[in-house]
Amino acid sequence: MAAAILGNVKRFTVGWLYPELMNIYGDRGNVLTLLRRAEWRGYDARLLELGKGAQSGMEGVDVFFFGGGQDREQALVYEDLLENKALPLGAAVARGAAVLAVCGGYQLLGRYYETAEGEKLPGIGLIDVRTDAGGKRCIGNVVVDVSDLGLRPDTLVGFENHSGRTFLADGVPPLGRVTVGSGNNGQDGSEGCAAGNIFGTYLHGSLLPKNPHFADFVIERALKAKLDGLDDALELAAHDAMLRMVSR
Repeated sequence: MAAAILGNVKRFTVGWLYPELMNIYGDRGNVLTLLRRAEWRGYDARLLELGKGAQSGMEGVDVFFFGGGQDREQALVYEDLLENKALPLGAAVARGAAVLAVCGGYQLLGRYYETAEGEKLPGIGLIDVRTDAGGKRCIGNVVVDVSDLGLRPDTLVGFENHSGRTFLADGVPPLGRVTVGSGNNGQDGSEGCAAGNIFGTYLHGSLLPKNPHFADFVIERALKAKLDGLDDALELAAHDAMLRMVSR
């Protein structure tokens, strides 16, 4: 959706779903990156924290962020997600808002998530993916080829730690293809999903500070506008350092 304009100042709003419960492995860094990179372009960047219960203001959000959590935290939020967030979130996406969902958040946007105990938690079906329980955890550094998105650099780097195995339905494009790591399920080489303006991934770390090109990609998709360039020398140095470390 296009940013709201107040006077001569353009507003950019990030809606953070369940910040108190779905926030592990540096997820706050993703929110800060989105806000700062908009501010540096002259936007009035605002954060809307969307905790449990009915929340106002979701219709004005440009990018929703849904972070990761353990099984316990996912169980605590999924009923509220179904009851209070699914409809306004779906409506916002239909208007053009973007969603970045990491790990547990990614799983709950799909059809269901199966816990290690075999309980299936229903997702909201915003993306056509399912997550089955796995055995051995997928843990370690990850490199993803995202050349199909047209990004430069054409890689994302991060860290994964998940036991769920996520499978995309036919026709749902992945975010990219893993060159290092397990990705969605350790079987088909896919990582995440890029379904319209909805981006799911297992990359923690946090993801966006060392992948500034992807942060801008998400913002641009939400705003339907090309952003001015920034000096990303430090951010890309962190990106390249991780690539070198993983390739040793």
